[in-house]
Amino acid sequence: MTGKPGTSGPEQPVADPRDYVQDGLILIGCSKSGRDLTAECIELALANRHGLVTGATGTGKTVTLQVLAEGFSAAGVPVFAADIKGDLSGIAAEGTPAPKLVARAEEIGLKRYGNTSFPTVFWDIFGVDGHPVRATVQEMGPLLLARLMELTEPQEGVLNIAFRWAEDEREAGDDKMSILDLRDLRSIIDEMGKRAASLRSKYGHVAPATVGVIQRRLLVLEEQGADKFFGEPALDIMDFLKQSPDGRGIVNILAAEKLMNTPRLYATFLLWLLTELFERLPEVGDLDKPKLVFLFDEAHLLFNEAPKAVLEQVERVTRLIRSKGVGVYYVTQSPGDVPDRVSAQLGNRIQHALRAFTPKEQKAIRAAAQTFRPNPDLDSERVIQELKVGEALVSLLHDKGEPSMVQRTLIRPPMSRVGPLTDAERKKLLAADAANFKKYGTLLDRESAYESLQARNTTVGQIKERLSRFSNILRGKG
Repeated sequence: MTGKPGTSGPEQPVADPRDYVQDGLILIGCSKSGRDLTAECIELALANRHGLVTGATGTGKTVTLQVLAEGFSAAGVPVFAADIKGDLSGIAAEGTPAPKLVARAEEIGLKRYGNTSFPTVFWDIFGVDGHPVRATVQEMGPLLLARLMELTEPQEGVLNIAFRWAEDEREAGDDKMSILDLRDLRSIIDEMGKRAASLRSKYGHVAPATVGVIQRRLLVLEEQGADKFFGEPALDIMDFLKQSPDGRGIVNILAAEKLMNTPRLYATFLLWLLTELFERLPEVGDLDKPKLVFLFDEAHLLFNEAPKAVLEQVERVTRLIRSKGVGVYYVTQSPGDVPDRVSAQLGNRIQHALRAFTPKEQKAIRAAAQTFRPNPDLDSERVIQELKVGEALVSLLHDKGEPSMVQRTLIRPPMSRVGPLTDAERKKLLAADAANFKKYGTLLDRESAYESLQARNTTVGQIKERLSRFSNILRGKG
């Protein structure tokens, strides 16, 4: 690695990915002052203070994501990242010493530029380009599901009633009234429509028109492929927090090329994932390094047209999840894509080039420049428009958490492949991952709300239900 922040000149040349991690620092790149080089590094102890990576399309954000993932993996920190274009999959393959990459390595003082692959696990909501990722409808909950279905407030109220009614039915003794998949939820909504009159006194009015709207929205979700996400076996979030036998963190890649055709599903899934991490992981305070780093690409999709309740949840999770040992790095085109209350939580910042062809874009550049700690030797507003591919303005947290002065930085070259895996390479890696294939490869279909309501609607089932209700009344539960 080159010198620590504040020093100049190259030291021991890099020969192994672990050389990128020294004294609790991950090398991101180097800034120049004349002939002097200064290493720009993320401090592992402050990596859970989150971060923001921004820049226009084609300015090098994906390679920066790859560099971040490599650095954290080399430090033994597991990573989760969404692969929007497929390019990030190359982290699983050893890179080649391409002339441009070798030249960049020499330019920032890495005399021996080495190449290697990183331990990688692939995931895919659709179960094609990775191990299936599933969650039950119950785990998703009515708030995120309403966001996914684009429901109005009254429609969301009926959805909440559906979840509450199913829970009350389970507590009353029908343990099969679990909402595992969309078929279960559709059955419950349909049954509520039929029982609207009897449910009104306890739960409120359930309008037939609202029931119809929700059913149509559920059909739309199924047509978009969301039915493949809801079901069992549900993802165990702890499977993202693993290391390889050599101590490097596993890089978990979500194949998101097809998922981006349904951007609301993409954003809702990643918010659910963050929420699950927040709820499942124990409080650990400040650690020497994070337990997991979460790289959220196309982060603006999380905030676009999001209702107030969802924005409040994003802010709360972002603010508090650092005490669970998780660092979240939002990746998007402009800092303005992230609401101020969330942006204020993002301490480590990497800004690639922005373009200014309109007054609105010029205003965005001015705002982006103002988010950095000023450097008297650097005009941030001007430099943002001059940055070349692979360059960025960088300000990282150091010491007790204060941001460093912004520096114009050359991002280091990745050690893994720049570009996607072939289909054959991906399939080979998936086949070799026997543990996850065994755990998630086969869809489970246990009896749940759909089967329970089907049974109730038979003649025998109706008699049993009436007897059960009568028994509950006698015991004081009805």
